[in-house]
Amino acid sequence: MEHPIFLISLFLEKLGLTIVHDFGEAHTLLEKVLLPHITYTWFIMIVLVVVIRLLVRKIELVPRGAQNFFEVVVGGIEEFMVDVTGEEGRFVFPLIGALSFYILLCNYMGLAPGMFSPTANLNTTLACAIIVVFYTHVIGIKFHGAKYIKHFLGPVLFIAPLMFVIEVISHLARALSLSIRLFGNIFGKEMVIAIFVFLAGLYLAPLPILFLGLFVGAVQTLIFVLLSMMYFAGAIEHAH
Repeated sequence: MEHPIFLISLFLEKLGLTIVHDFGEAHTLLEKVLLPHITYTWFIMIVLVVVIRLLVRKIELVPRGAQNFFEVVVGGIEEFMVDVTGEEGRFVFPLIGALSFYILLCNYMGLAPGMFSPTANLNTTLACAIIVVFYTHVIGIKFHGAKYIKHFLGPVLFIAPLMFVIEVISHLARALSLSIRLFGNIFGKEMVIAIFVFLAGLYLAPLPILFLGLFVGAVQTLIFVLLSMMYFAGAIEHAH
């Protein structure tokens, strides 16, 4: 099966490293580490760290240019999150902010020729979803202590075992719904772009799909972080 050309994978191949494109072909730890969704994840994280470091070094009392733009964006995300979770949930903003920028950049990465969206791989989206679900319970324990377990037992003691199983399944379903929704939409966008490029050429034909990809990437980022905020808000409310 012929795989698309990814620039980072091509660069690593020039360095003499063996590149595979799926777990079924990867037999060594190095091959698994160099899978496209992992290498592009590292690339995006490096870009985010470098950009943040550059912005932090040039912070001014009166913001202008890029600092002004990012202050508006970051402030808007934080206030939106507080509207959903309440003032008590402000402490989770670093996670929400990191997920917002990371997922958005991942979604948009595949729109550039020779690049790949890590969120078009289920492993990436599932990892993000597991972090969200796990941190939901961390928040519940933080606000409610050991009594948080009562959330899984229901209002009546004699049906507690059944309610516990149902609640565990529902929380596992959260991870599946978060990951599969994001993966499905971004993977679908990647496939549609690839089909258009194959059938109609590299230039004007894929442009409508590229613009649609910008919209889909932003909407899927919003849905993921909004659902995460709602899960966090639910964990906080159970503590009241």
